Amino acid sequence: MSKITVADHLAERLIEWGVDTIFGFPGDGINGIFEALRTRQDKLRFIQVRHEEAAAFAACGYAKFTGRLGVCLATSGPGGIHLLNGLYDAKCDGQPVLAITGHTFHDLIGTHYQQDVDLDKLFMDVAAYNQRVMGPAHVVNVVDEAIRTALTRRTVSHITIPKDIQEWAKSEDERSPANIAHHSSDLFAASHPIPPERLLKQAADLINKGSKVAMLIGQGCLNAREEVLALAEAAAAPVVKALLGKAAIPDRNPYATGGIGLLGTAPSQDALRECDTLIIAGSGFPYMEFYPKPGQAKTIQIDLDPARIGLRHSVDVGLIGDCRSVLHALVPFVEHKKHRSFLEKAQKRMTAWNELMEKRGTRSDMPMKPQVVTWHLNKLLDPDAIVSSDSGTIATWSARYIEMREQMQFSLSGSLATMGNGLPYSIGAAVAYPGRQVVCVVGDGGVTMLLGEIATLVKYKLPVKVIVIKNNVLGEIKWEQMAQEGNPQFGVELQPIDFAGYARCCGAAGFTIEDPKDAESILRQALAHPGPAVVEAVVDPNEPPLPGNISGEQALKFAEAMAKGEKDRWKIIKTILEDKVREVI
Repeated sequence: MSKITVADHLAERLIEWGVDTIFGFPGDGINGIFEALRTRQDKLRFIQVRHEEAAAFAACGYAKFTGRLGVCLATSGPGGIHLLNGLYDAKCDGQPVLAITGHTFHDLIGTHYQQDVDLDKLFMDVAAYNQRVMGPAHVVNVVDEAIRTALTRRTVSHITIPKDIQEWAKSEDERSPANIAHHSSDLFAASHPIPPERLLKQAADLINKGSKVAMLIGQGCLNAREEVLALAEAAAAPVVKALLGKAAIPDRNPYATGGIGLLGTAPSQDALRECDTLIIAGSGFPYMEFYPKPGQAKTIQIDLDPARIGLRHSVDVGLIGDCRSVLHALVPFVEHKKHRSFLEKAQKRMTAWNELMEKRGTRSDMPMKPQVVTWHLNKLLDPDAIVSSDSGTIATWSARYIEMREQMQFSLSGSLATMGNGLPYSIGAAVAYPGRQVVCVVGDGGVTMLLGEIATLVKYKLPVKVIVIKNNVLGEIKWEQMAQEGNPQFGVELQPIDFAGYARCCGAAGFTIEDPKDAESILRQALAHPGPAVVEAVVDPNEPPLPGNISGEQALKFAEAMAKGEKDRWKIIKTILEDKVREVI
């Protein structure tokens, strides 16, 4: 009979918890774990990425799109270090991810041995549970606690196992007398508390008294569409969506006014600027300047975490619990409003906004405008498509032009706003949902960071369609330098890459769009391709991702940048004048 090692115990306990997918990269510091995975390939699927950072991002994307635990694996030292950015992304966006790393030999830790990085100390900030496994009788207890913590607190847990301990196979009688066998359970008991009726009535009373009620919803409402719309109907409230909550309700729903913030819509910003009552549900939207002014609106906030009540905006009533459960309990106390002028005004504004977006998305200018690509892509997406995006100007084009319909899902890096997440997110989505259309909409800056993951798509035959908006510049930083700092662009220009050619070299299909009249046909061809495909869309680098409403300060800073000698100033000024945005002053 073969020996049962620590790595075997680890793998078996993961299986008992329902884990079936692990994203990672091999290394000699985790060879024992890899042997346990090799012998359990029928139960545990290992997805090999090309960079450990991608493994963590893929695990985060997997968690976001499935609601399940994401798991990533990396070797000791540098491998574990590479996980950190993706794990911080999971922590910041509240996603349950378990990171497993190797360590050097247990009796050489702290002696400057090769790859001797004290990972359990390194992970102290990112991981809510963070532990080093000390032997066969320890591993099950640690796995159980790590997974329960990640699921309960919707955060990151980390387990590190020294290289030699992975292969230990001590007998059961060597466990400590206090560590009773089978005392730990592979059970997660979800909690869905309901606030007391007294608080529900207080919240409803504020809503009933308000004449201009608005809702701001986030990712906490992704499973609460019916409840959100029921409250919006009763309160005659326009629904503003933080970007992580984009898929909570369809974008063309009559209550939806789109996103908020620099990449949001003017109607959403108008709604928050004018409301007298605000309901914040499942959102930690960080930019406080977009909330109602202090004292303007009576505010109700719904959140799972009591520590987040009042974090961004002064709150009159805090309701603790899952948004779906709390909204379901709240709606019966809300009176149906007869006067609906505030909502109707928002709807008229949204009609005008959508018309403006259509004009921008159907332009025939050369060089091609980035909006044209996402406008045409949006029309071709399946009703249950999964869309991932990246940080930068691409977030603006995705937020405004990719419209959620039916069962579509969408995500990007929210609170961390890191670059490079979009492509690995799509890997996590495609692995989780092999029958669904998965599309990755990214910029040339972000996708280049983990471009090797195109090979991962090819290796596992994941039919992800990667749409690269190529402007050869770090666009978001460029516009921030000008509109926020009042300085000309510097250090943001990128060396051009032939992304379509690169895709073909990796074994994927490669397409290029340069003329807007070809956008729809080429996108349609790429989406119909049976395997992974990359579409390189060459666009105008001087098209600014203007906010829905431009402030006087932003306009002044922009003018200062032009006056200081911005090299493309005449092209930029011409573009802005042609855009004819009503808010520009």
